[in-house]
Amino acid sequence: MSTENEGTAVPADHPAAPSTPTTPPTPPAPPTAPPASAPTPAAADAPTAAQPPTAAQPPAPEAAPAPDAAHAAHTPAHAHAPESAASTPAPAAAGAGWPPPPPTVPAWGAPLPPAAPEAPRRRTGGLVAAVLVAALVAGGIGGGIGYWAAQRGDDGVSSTTVSSGEAPASFKREPGTVAAVAATALPSVVTIQAKSGGSQGEGEGGTGTGFVYDQEGHIVTNNHVVASAADGGTLSVTFPDGKSYDAEVVGRAEGYDVAVLKLTNAPKGLKPLPLGDSDKVAVGDSTIAIGAPFGLSNTVTTGIISAKNRPVASGDGSGGSNSYMSALQTDASINPGNSGGPLLDASGAVIGINSAIQSTGSGFGQSQAGSIGLGFAIPVNQAKNVAQQLIRTGKPVYPVIGATVNMQEQGEGATIASQGSGGTPSVTPDGPAAKAGLKAGDVITGFGGHQIDSGPSLISEIWTHKPGDQVKITYERDGKTSTATVTLGERTGDS
Repeated sequence: MSTENEGTAVPADHPAAPSTPTTPPTPPAPPTAPPASAPTPAAADAPTAAQPPTAAQPPAPEAAPAPDAAHAAHTPAHAHAPESAASTPAPAAAGAGWPPPPPTVPAWGAPLPPAAPEAPRRRTGGLVAAVLVAALVAGGIGGGIGYWAAQRGDDGVSSTTVSSGEAPASFKREPGTVAAVAATALPSVVTIQAKSGGSQGEGEGGTGTGFVYDQEGHIVTNNHVVASAADGGTLSVTFPDGKSYDAEVVGRAEGYDVAVLKLTNAPKGLKPLPLGDSDKVAVGDSTIAIGAPFGLSNTVTTGIISAKNRPVASGDGSGGSNSYMSALQTDASINPGNSGGPLLDASGAVIGINSAIQSTGSGFGQSQAGSIGLGFAIPVNQAKNVAQQLIRTGKPVYPVIGATVNMQEQGEGATIASQGSGGTPSVTPDGPAAKAGLKAGDVITGFGGHQIDSGPSLISEIWTHKPGDQVKITYERDGKTSTATVTLGERTGDS
């Protein structure tokens, strides 16, 4: 209980002390001796109306203020006369003794005296308290709003983000998109496992790709994919749905690098891939390659037609087992395992069979380190002719000009060699070239409107035709350029 009002008489006409009394002046230091006479303090609990407030003695000379409020509360002082007796009652003089008498305890049941006013310097604390209260109120409001928002969120108000699970279940890709083409073509693309047999060693082989050619169960692929299993080996074909079937070789064309298989128990409902027209392909057309690069089945990559009529020898260009093609060049990623797979156009039609790549530090071939954006495919027009021949007879038929050309020189054309293999004439007597007037030493620089810069490029162009086709050729002899028309002959089987 506060003791700051101790010893102060309260007038009868004022039942309670004012709520905010006038701030009293700083009390002077206590006198060294008590005054000669001091009024008897009035009882705090029994004031009378007839007893006027006691006049205070004149203040002592001004002294240094008390060090703090607590000391001032216990220091007797002579009060100043009030400026207006009507407005503020004058406090009674303090008792003459020191220390002051103990505080008067109110009777039981009586109301407690009002709390003393704060000292002036405590106003800052009041302001701080007000700020704290305001902060607490604001925090409470903010917390309430946050709780309300959380409750509203729990009641079903969703975020503005959209999860993938909210995509329509019936979403369909537009025809012509890569996803739509791939979805249609993938069920007709197979992964081929070849295991060798006989003298090549049981169990050896590789992985390649093929595609459904017809409803009878024929599969078209590259020759080099199945060559290891051709003599006593085994072949299995796996569809994207995981079902596998045994297969056997119908025919192989080593020079074209084309082979045809047939499923031994072909399922019903096979869907052949549509065949396009590779002659109408333009540079810049979109391409889609499907295969099993490094054994990763059903891989889809995309690119464009980078060039046409690229002369490609799949081997080292010197052996009799090499394959030659006037290839479609694409930058779609093609790697080992893609061989034999389809190269599709934007409509999903087959325009080529992926067969070879070129990587840094090596030539053309099927077994390279990896794709650097230089992939090559056999044009489907050529592959279709070969496949039909293999299905019909089991053997390939090659168009020929009846002349042996140099396979090593490059850049000046295809030079007819001085003699053929085994000492035979380089120009077959009474053959197509001989009938056209060609001789040993002539350099063929053009064939059917395409420029020829080497022996492989000449063979690649010849094999885009059929036996019996008449083709215009350009050649040089003794520094003179001449032209002639050659009617292509034929050769059956690989030799």
